[in-house]
Amino acid sequence: MEIILNNRNEYFDGEHMTITDLIKAKNFTFKLLVTKINGRLVKKEERDEAIIKNGDDVLVLHMISGG
Repeated sequence: MEIILNNRNEYFDGEHMTITDLIKAKNFTFKLLVTKINGRLVKKEERDEAIIKNGDDVLVLHMISGG
């Protein structure tokens, strides 16, 4: 499948995956992540059920705190 991840085309095997699968596949290890599929916010507790399909626009951002 082909998706847009953080404004870049990405290719993955299979027809769909969850946000959790994507985070593992891309090795995103930050604790504070903001996730969206097609502009809809996906809460942390929903990531195991939130399905990404071919053509979806996905955003995974890490939050950085500081002063």
